[in-house]
Amino acid sequence: MTTSHHPASSAEGITPTLVAPEIKRLDGVVREVAVPPLVTPVTHGSLADIPFDTAAAHPADEILSRRDQDGSWRPVTAEEFAAQVLAVAKGLIAEGLMPGDRLAIMARTTYEWTLLDFAAWAAGLVTVPIYPTSSVFQVRWILQDSGAVALATETTAQAAALGPERDRLPDLAHLWIFEKDHVDRLAERGRDLSDHEVAVRRGVLGPDTLATVVYTSGTTGRPKGCALTHGNFFNEVDNAVELLYPVFKSRTKEEASILLFLPLAHIFGRMVAIACLRARVRLGHAASLRSEELLADLAGFKPTCLIAIPYVLEKVYNTARATAERMGRASSFDRAAALARKYGEAAEARQHGEGGGPSRALKVARTFYDPLIYRRIRNALGGRVRYAICGGSPLGRPLAAFYAGAGIEIYEGYGLTEATAAATCTPPLKPRMGTVGWPIPGAKVRIAADGEILLWGPTVFRGYWEPHAGGLTPATTDGWFRTGDIGSLDDDGYLTITGRKKEIIITAGGKSVAPAPLENWLRAHPLISQAALVGDRRPYVAALLTLDPDGITHWRHMNGKHGVPAQLLREDHDLRAVLQRAIDEANKLVSRPESIRRFTVLPGDFTEESGHLTPSMKLRRETIAEEFAGAIEEMYDS
Repeated sequence: MTTSHHPASSAEGITPTLVAPEIKRLDGVVREVAVPPLVTPVTHGSLADIPFDTAAAHPADEILSRRDQDGSWRPVTAEEFAAQVLAVAKGLIAEGLMPGDRLAIMARTTYEWTLLDFAAWAAGLVTVPIYPTSSVFQVRWILQDSGAVALATETTAQAAALGPERDRLPDLAHLWIFEKDHVDRLAERGRDLSDHEVAVRRGVLGPDTLATVVYTSGTTGRPKGCALTHGNFFNEVDNAVELLYPVFKSRTKEEASILLFLPLAHIFGRMVAIACLRARVRLGHAASLRSEELLADLAGFKPTCLIAIPYVLEKVYNTARATAERMGRASSFDRAAALARKYGEAAEARQHGEGGGPSRALKVARTFYDPLIYRRIRNALGGRVRYAICGGSPLGRPLAAFYAGAGIEIYEGYGLTEATAAATCTPPLKPRMGTVGWPIPGAKVRIAADGEILLWGPTVFRGYWEPHAGGLTPATTDGWFRTGDIGSLDDDGYLTITGRKKEIIITAGGKSVAPAPLENWLRAHPLISQAALVGDRRPYVAALLTLDPDGITHWRHMNGKHGVPAQLLREDHDLRAVLQRAIDEANKLVSRPESIRRFTVLPGDFTEESGHLTPSMKLRRETIAEEFAGAIEEMYDS
């Protein structure tokens, strides 16, 4: 069933289409949801063709912006990018790399990353992304397991760190470094090679050809390589571009643009980069996540869409609230925030046919607060942001409604590497805040009897890379991939994520507790950076909390606590009272047996560098439980 809604400007030639899901019930409960594809699947060619096809059809389009040393953004046309991809691809061939060889890339989010990715594909190679924060052991394992013959790093230090392991990497024959201009040297190296060599290699690639092996960071054990094809990406990005038409198909004269600061080693960031080049949305790369540097990049680039994890949106909101409090305008901010949430919820209700939308009074009040509050938040994000695609963990209905009311529409999704990023996403014409939407068009979601989320569709990967077992280990036996996540589908087919199956806490009283909802709620508090629930086989649930550095600095300033030493602050009566109120609010989400009875504040934060978080910001629960075993015992012994 297909229903058209709200045709966009005819000048833009966009008529958005809402494809209703097909719902299957068992005993009156929704167990499976399928959404028909919005596009015809690609039957020939590969991702390597994207730069060349775009250059042929739209040579002058500015499809990328490259940050110069002085901080300015220099446009890169489709014709220029295709020429660079061709030159680097010829260099890779001249260096002796053969079709199917694996090329690993370890760098932050940079222009060179995307350039080398497409050049490698054009040369018939398979790319293997590696997080730049990975340990030497992790890097060696990925290089060994993938059989990479070449590695490109961003810095000399990254390359040098691998030095002691080189004798254990007999397959690694090439090492290139971005900051030494080795990408430019590759282009020089292939100058005398015929363009025909690249055309031949591109010509033998197809949708079923392996494109990349992406290693999941994992919360325990060694990373596993997910083998993704060119067809997996085409099905993902083409349907996502059609579904999220406001992001990828600008409905105004203002060009659509995205500044990418998520790691390109993560499947989410990689998929977005490919989608931008596929849809000719101007793409920029921001290498640093430090607040002052990222804000400067946002101000200079001025994106229309933000690609973020909930932590970023929570941080923006909490910083704005702290600034208002410092200026003596906290009550005004709180009124504006409450109004924005009401506005966002009223607009959502209208889209579901459940009301007339924001009232006249709401519209007038919103107009009043816009220059005082909402515009300041949009300006902090560059001034032109109208949309945000959010994933990684649940954002929560209150914050999603706030941003919608403040003029930034949130498209929340759920995904994983094995599904080529997004498996579900909020449909723009029918959002339901607090959920992660419907399946990506062309995909299906099923809830197993034990609550586990199962996925089916052309974006589901081929299998796990297992070179010593003859190639790949199939991920499914019946076409359905078991995610390990648990969730539920409502009567209209919207998915809500509850948590990880293996992370379920079972108390001594036999109560099953999903920690994620409570942890996500607590993490949104301005004073709390991270929260980890414990209580497996214990009499009750307890929480380990870490403090947000910016939030606690602001709290000290506002409460005259500058003189309290850091080691004593964690036990400060006033601070614990604030944190207890946050715990009490979180406990309203659950029953008494599931509620948090005690908490402790840890001396430092959970970080990737400390080993407490994965590169995708997920808790390494076993590491945390082991390191803070003493603190956990104290919550149950006293």
